[in-house]
Amino acid sequence: MHLTVLTSISTTEIAPGQKLSLAFDITPKRNMHVYAPGKHDYQVIAVKLDAQPWLKTAPTTYPPSEIYHFKELDEKVETYGHQFKLVQDVTVLDTAAAKKALAAGPVRLSGVLTYQACDDKVCYAPSKVPVNFALTVK
Repeated sequence: MHLTVLTSISTTEIAPGQKLSLAFDITPKRNMHVYAPGKHDYQVIAVKLDAQPWLKTAPTTYPPSEIYHFKELDEKVETYGHQFKLVQDVTVLDTAAAKKALAAGPVRLSGVLTYQACDDKVCYAPSKVPVNFALTVK
């Protein structure tokens, strides 16, 4: 409702020790913005992957943000109001527990993209966009 999200993954075939990247190409709708990391208490757009015994998640990579000026509050906040990309790097663990979890066959990498969107008049309730990737174990 507030933005368009296109997801992609660097590979769907995984093996222990392998690194892969999830990309989230995000375009807020016209006159909308979402919150970037910064010096504020607003809900930052974030990738939250479900914990897996075979997965290590790195911090999400964020692009530079824009400053939005809330005139009514005379507040300047870090936001994204134009197309941007988030990248989430993950590593398939090379441990006995990971190998056992992966031995069951195809696995899923799932989670949510969380955000709060605002326009020049209204801040909407926080939202969650589910994300799922089917992976094949080499």
